[in-house]
Amino acid sequence: MVTIIASTNRPGSSTLKLAQYYQRELAKRGLETNLLPLTDLPDNLIKTDLYGQRSPEFEKIQQLITATQKFLFVIPEYNGSFPGVLKVFIDACSFPESFYDKKVALVGLSSGKYGNIRGIDHFTGVCHYLHLNVMPLKIHIASIRKEMDEAGNITPEDTLKFTGEQMDKFIKF
Repeated sequence: MVTIIASTNRPGSSTLKLAQYYQRELAKRGLETNLLPLTDLPDNLIKTDLYGQRSPEFEKIQQLITATQKFLFVIPEYNGSFPGVLKVFIDACSFPESFYDKKVALVGLSSGKYGNIRGIDHFTGVCHYLHLNVMPLKIHIASIRKEMDEAGNITPEDTLKFTGEQMDKFIKF
């Protein structure tokens, strides 16, 4: 099972649009995926699902994560790194069964010009600690609002080329 995680809880985010784009394009290549936007996390996650506690709402998410063998994290830049809600999500998931010895691909995005290079680097360190096997090809999409059209499709040829290459390698990974 493959799960794409839109790694912010911001409603209507470019992150979710990019994650949906990856889901559509992977389906065209024959890979069916699940999509987990972090907007689906329980509102009271910090009180109900940390430190050994488990709410019925998060239990469904935990089951999806445990069953997943390959992840694709789409991660926006927040204050020069990755969103805090992503770290809280990781902390809420059961260890080691959630991520240990599974595979992951990383996609960074930003409204600025660096595509969350630093945040993807930071999150790679978290992945290594969790024993996630990180696919070497990481994509960084800068100026995301200029990269996608109204329908949520990538339009620049070079970005299409690089995201397509990452998707092809992710399928084989």
